Amino acid sequence: MSPDVVLILLLGVPVAILLLWRVNAALVFLSACLGTVLLNFVGKDANDFAGMFLPFLSGNNLKLALLLLPVVLTTVFMIKTLKSSQILLNIVPAVGTGLLLTLLIVPLLPADYATQVRATMIWHHVEQVQTLVVGISALACLVFLWSQRPKMPHGKHGHAGKHH
Repeated sequence: MSPDVVLILLLGVPVAILLLWRVNAALVFLSACLGTVLLNFVGKDANDFAGMFLPFLSGNNLKLALLLLPVVLTTVFMIKTLKSSQILLNIVPAVGTGLLLTLLIVPLLPADYATQVRATMIWHHVEQVQTLVVGISALACLVFLWSQRPKMPHGKHGHAGKHH
């Protein structure tokens, strides 16, 4: 498969899934961040363990699994949790999630294939805006999550258990 097609799929498939399945993309974005933390802090020990017991799941395969496991689980558990009225607000976090996942997955592809993908114009464009993408996406995800905060009933001001 052409490296350009792979990049387009890496960018587009997560966005399409999140929007069509009405999944809160902000939570999936944060799950991708969690996958990165797992990769950084658990990856080496997990790789040593997998090397002994699950040799097929070592190296970059394990890294991809650690990165994507929180993403996949969150996506599955959050299917149809967004109201139809929230879909438009979910577009920016969904696009940000697709871009973030692309930035995280490409370096974990087999070396020769990753080199081919990195040689494409699409990758160069994504790389040039990565700081902006991650920053705006993170902010958009936080705003989206904050907007989900339950509204307090009229007259309640957070004084639980107090009677006036």
